[in-house]
Amino acid sequence: MRAMAIAAHAAPLSLPARPEATGGRRIGVLLSHGFTSGPSSMRPWGEALGARGYAVEVPRLPGHGTTWQELNRTRWEDWYAEVTRAFDRLRGQTDAVVVGGLSMGGGLVLRLAADRPAEVAGLALVNPAVNIDRKDVKLLPVLKHVVPSVSAIGNDIKKAGVVEDAYARTPLKAADSMLKGYQALRADLATITSPILVFRSVEDHVVDPSSARIIASSVSSRDYEERLLEDSYHVATQDNDAERIFTESAEFISRVTA
Repeated sequence: MRAMAIAAHAAPLSLPARPEATGGRRIGVLLSHGFTSGPSSMRPWGEALGARGYAVEVPRLPGHGTTWQELNRTRWEDWYAEVTRAFDRLRGQTDAVVVGGLSMGGGLVLRLAADRPAEVAGLALVNPAVNIDRKDVKLLPVLKHVVPSVSAIGNDIKKAGVVEDAYARTPLKAADSMLKGYQALRADLATITSPILVFRSVEDHVVDPSSARIIASSVSSRDYEERLLEDSYHVATQDNDAERIFTESAEFISRVTA
């Protein structure tokens, strides 16, 4: 099968550690983008952390940055495997690694923290998803065999003139796999003990508040804080509160890796 062309905006980001800027220690940060999106939604955050001396990895999840049809041929296990590979690269190069994610990316790094709690120094999450309460998702197991995709719900950004590089269609077989990944993750959230900082938009048209409630009530992390974003929608890493996310997450990373 011929390899799909990868869009320029979907290029992964990889930045080296500068220990002279981080107290002599080499600190890594893994950031995962969300479903149907791509690394460009995380690049500003990654570059801001890289400027502070952190080693940064923003992988491109399989099926993203090409076509929604290719995404429909991938599954949760493929996306999680790519996140794990990026995490292992950082682990081999640094003294400690903090993970972060937006939307489904938050779910993927929560999965990583559940599977490898001793290796994740902390989690910085932006509108993380572990559940969808919409009634129509119950139809996915059947609907995915009838239609390949539906209209997308991407580009949920309040800031004028900013556009998320996301697919115009939501592939249903991939979406069904994502929901199954969430279901398995919810059962294992209690195994997470790492410090967690959650940024949650007050107005989010993609991820409903149930995810934040489930995470807060299920994890075993004693160091847990949620901060509300008043001026951003779902893709907050590209929205009006982005600089706040970059600054406050950097402070969190510095604290939990000290």
